Order: sequence, then C-alpha cells, then structure tokens
Amino acid sequence: MNVLTRAAPLSAVTAGLLATIVGVTSSAAIVFSAARAAGAGDAELASWMLALGVGMGLTCIGLSLRYRAPIVTAWSTPGAALLATGLDGVTLREATGAFLISAALITVSGATGWFARIMNRVPVPLTAALLGGVLVQFGIGLFSSMQNSLALVLTMFATYLLCRRFVPRYAVLAALAAGVTVAAITSSLHVAEIQLAWAKPIFTAPAFSWQATIGVALPLFVVTMASQNLPGVAVLRNDGYQVPVSPLIGWTGATNFVLAPFGAFGLNLAAITAAICTGPAAHPDPRRRYLASVWAGIFYLVIGALGATVGALLTALPPALVLGIAGIGLLGTIGSSLTSALTDDRWREAAVVTFLATASGLKLLGVGSAFWGLVAGLLTAAATGAFRSRPAAPAPAPAPVPTPAPGSASGPGAAGGQP
Repeated sequence: MNVLTRAAPLSAVTAGLLATIVGVTSSAAIVFSAARAAGAGDAELASWMLALGVGMGLTCIGLSLRYRAPIVTAWSTPGAALLATGLDGVTLREATGAFLISAALITVSGATGWFARIMNRVPVPLTAALLGGVLVQFGIGLFSSMQNSLALVLTMFATYLLCRRFVPRYAVLAALAAGVTVAAITSSLHVAEIQLAWAKPIFTAPAFSWQATIGVALPLFVVTMASQNLPGVAVLRNDGYQVPVSPLIGWTGATNFVLAPFGAFGLNLAAITAAICTGPAAHPDPRRRYLASVWAGIFYLVIGALGATVGALLTALPPALVLGIAGIGLLGTIGSSLTSALTDDRWREAAVVTFLATASGLKLLGVGSAFWGLVAGLLTAAATGAFRSRPAAPAPAPAPVPTPAPGSASGPGAAGGQP
C-alpha cells in the first residue's frame, strides 16, 4: 500500500487526469477539423488520435522519469489550427510529407542546439501575429455559429463566462459539458453511433511538394516552436525546473517524426496543461511532481488506444458544438497572441499586416496565407525600419538583494529564470 501511495499519490493522479482532460477537450475539435481538412476519413482520424496519444504518452512518461521533472507534452494546437485552414488543396499524402519535414526540423533544432538561434531570428511580434491570424477564424466561428444554433452556443459561452469568473481552471470543460447537455436535450447528439472501439494504426505514405513544404511544413515548424515550445520551456523554468532544453525538443521532434505517417502532425512541450502538473496542487514536494506528468502520459496512452471512440464521439457532436468549443478553447491564446503582436510600437504595423494577410486566407502559387502573412510582415518591417530602430530602454531600478535563510538551497520549486 505504501508503494502504491508513493507511485500514485492522489494529488498527482488528479493533476495528471485534469491536464489530460483539459488538453483533449479544449482542442480535440481543432485536431478533428485539421484531419478532415487533410482528407482523413473515420479510420484515419482514429489513427491520428492513436499516434498523437502514443506520442504524448511516451514522451510524458519517458522525459519525466529521465529528468525527474514534470515534463508534459501535447499536440500542437496552433499547428492543428493552421492545418485546418491551410490544407485546402493539399492531399493527405502531401500533408504527411509536410508533417515529416516539420518534425525533422524540430529534431535537428533540438539535437544541434539551433532552437534559440533560429527563434531569435524570427521577430516575436510577427510570429504572434501569424498565430493570431491563423486562430482568429476559430474565434469568429464561435459567434458565427450562433446564427443557426443560438441556444446551444450561447449556453456554452454563458457557462464559460460564469466559470471563468469563479472556477477558471474548469471553464472550458464546463462549457463543453453544457454544450453536450443542450445537444442531448435537442436531439442533435447522435450518441447511438458511438461504440467503444480500439484504434488501429493506418500508415500513409508521404508525398512531397514544394507548395506543401512552404505553405504547411515551414509555418507548422515556426508556429510549433514559437507558440508551443517557447512557453513550454518558460513554464518549467518559472517553476524552478532547470532541465536541459535541447534534449526535450529533440526527443519530441524525433517521436513526432516516427509517428507522422500515422497522423502525428505535431508534438511539443505543453504550457497550459504543464502548469497544472508543475504547481503545488500536483504534489506538495516539488521533487515528486514529476509523477503528475507520468500519470498524464498514462492517461494519454489510454486516450490514444481508444482513438476510434474519440473520433466517433467527435463525429457525433453537432458542428456548432465543435465550432463553439474550439473557439472558446482558443480565446486565451488569441488574446495573448494579439497582445504579444501589438505591444512593441516598432513592430506594430508589421504585425498588423502579418495578422491581416494571414487571416485573409490568401493563397498564391498553391501556398497558404500563413507563409504570405509572414512574408508581408517582414517586408513591412523592412520598409518601416523596424529592424534598425532600437529605442533606448530606461535604466531599471536596482532590485533589493534578498538574504537567503540559513540552510536554504536552490532547486526545483525555487524561482527559475526565463529561457
């Protein structure tokens, strides 16, 4: 009993389960949309869920045990959003080839230590604007879906706002529960079609085209690294876990590469769900919080194995519910993206151009708007002199030097620096 308690403390198991539920329910609808945009059928959708679940499960468990830190991985939600809007005209085989290229770039970035150097060359405001432009369609979808399903979506949104005020951690989950309840009452939820079934891996032979490489693979790589891995590292550092970054990036990329032909479009370090496992609620002892991410990995493996059931569940949901929960789940990300994009006066105009061009859905030469938005933003930045201007920063006020208590030591749980 003592061994079981040490391996599965209730707080760690609960935190792992909550991280899994929040991660899946807040963005599974976006993954579903991305799979459909790639031309995936029900069987391929189940394979996607299996590959992603296995990838997240193995990396959560393996990296957490290796570094004794609560390392949580996730599928790339912004990447899925980009795919849902950028795979128009791209075949499933070409999409798989793009997944492989993106995963290879992430693997090389981690293995060689290029991560920081590459990201330092991409202006943060433009990357944030690119992400905002990709995600804004989902935010608009939240409200446009009210046109035909007012009772359903309005109930979800009202539930979200109410819970956002009092229990913010469960706001998205509560909104989903409210939507399912209304759908069941109005007979728009086809639960009879849902059957418990195991997922089967389906191999998709990759095909490579320059259009998919430029329009899908490169934006997927940039968005995943800048919008997922960077904040993922920040969460670990802020909670005092000074783990080496390059191996984490390298292993997520390598796992992604192996599983890409089965539907793993993007794996990365988690941020929001990771914070659930790195905080005191996961375990009072910071050195034992890695158990929460291990259990999150176990739950991800279960979800992956039941990928066919998850896919059937998503298919049974009314389209308005899928649009609504996707928009609600991305509200915070859209807000933070716009804030990062517009804060710096030097880059504001270039960021606005990037945002508008990306959100427009522009497609030229078979290449999607994410690429052209970044190109338009870089050209605007060059024209406005954003690369040259460097406003003088005010000298920071001297900070008081704290006196450490006798016997105190730094380590996990102490305040960590930003990456």
